[in-house]
Amino acid sequence: MESVDDVDRGLIHALHLDGRAPFAAIAAVLGVSENTVARRYRRLRQSGALRVVGSANGFLLGRTSWTIRVRCTPDVAGPIAAALARRPDTFWVHILSGGTEISCNLQSTDPAARDALLMDKLPRSTRVLDVSAHAVLGGAATEWAGLRHLTDAQAALLTPEPPANEPLPLDADDHALLTAMARDGRTPYTALGPSESAARRRVNRLRRAGVLVFDLDVLPELLGYHAEARLWLTVRPAGLATTAETIAAHPETSFTAVTTGRTNLMATVVCRDPADLYRYLTDRIGALDDVHTAETAPLMRTVKRAGP
Repeated sequence: MESVDDVDRGLIHALHLDGRAPFAAIAAVLGVSENTVARRYRRLRQSGALRVVGSANGFLLGRTSWTIRVRCTPDVAGPIAAALARRPDTFWVHILSGGTEISCNLQSTDPAARDALLMDKLPRSTRVLDVSAHAVLGGAATEWAGLRHLTDAQAALLTPEPPANEPLPLDADDHALLTAMARDGRTPYTALGPSESAARRRVNRLRRAGVLVFDLDVLPELLGYHAEARLWLTVRPAGLATTAETIAAHPETSFTAVTTGRTNLMATVVCRDPADLYRYLTDRIGALDDVHTAETAPLMRTVKRAGP
């Protein structure tokens, strides 16, 4: 794993704040040249250490997101995870718990394809021991502390205005743009439409509505974090919203979601090492009175992250 310095870390934090922030704006905040920022980005991007992914906000498009858990024998974990990763409607495909479990997010535009996966394709294998699907009902905003490097004043200069989060009718050109952004969130405007100005207007329209959001897909190991885990928690219903917000505010948390199912709150946490993860579970999760049960699955390998 390559090493990173303060300029790299500042660039990573800047792209987390705004995946399409101009290199010139990032350079001005970091106090370096635009060429330096562009060169650092290309190095990290080409090495596979990071990329910017443009994602469609499924909630605003009327889609239901699901988190899927598949328990299986270790010999089929790799092939099943790879098959899930090849689907265009899956994200964050992980092999967990020593190869005995797979977790992924599913946001399908085709209910029939989703149902066929959950009720036919996955259960068909005799080596699949159990499949559970939890509909994502909502979540709380998180900012994993490992991404932070800029000062509050620097971050304010790069943070875009919050979106309106309003449903927006989409046409064929909008869908084509979202597909291109899913491959590379920093695709130049000149490659996104008939003209640069038209593409810029379309991107800004989708962003202002909240339909188009940008995720920074970065390897935690690059920043010195080597212990990831998914948590499935059973929380007292009256304390569910408060507990979700509390966990989302933990510096170790990179994702939270309130779900249906036998557990009702899911989180992904990223820690320095196994000892740090142990402290997180005992000190932070253990201190939450409304949490009745907690399942922890260490992340062994990530097969697919935010984009294709």
